[in-house]
Amino acid sequence: MDISIIFKIAAVGILTAIVGQVLKKADKDEIATITTLAGLIIVLLMVVDMIANLFDTLKLLFSFY
Repeated sequence: MDISIIFKIAAVGILTAIVGQVLKKADKDEIATITTLAGLIIVLLMVVDMIANLFDTLKLLFSFY
């Protein structure tokens, strides 16, 4: 695991914030909310994948004993 995942999460957050603000200025509040939720789901999937990799590594580590 390296620092690139932090940059990816930050990029998704910044992009989601920009799109949300543009949509709110265009009076599309419902779509802005859906966009924010989509960004949140993307980040959660990234984190769940990292946690799954952690559990796989732990399982591999403890299978040697």
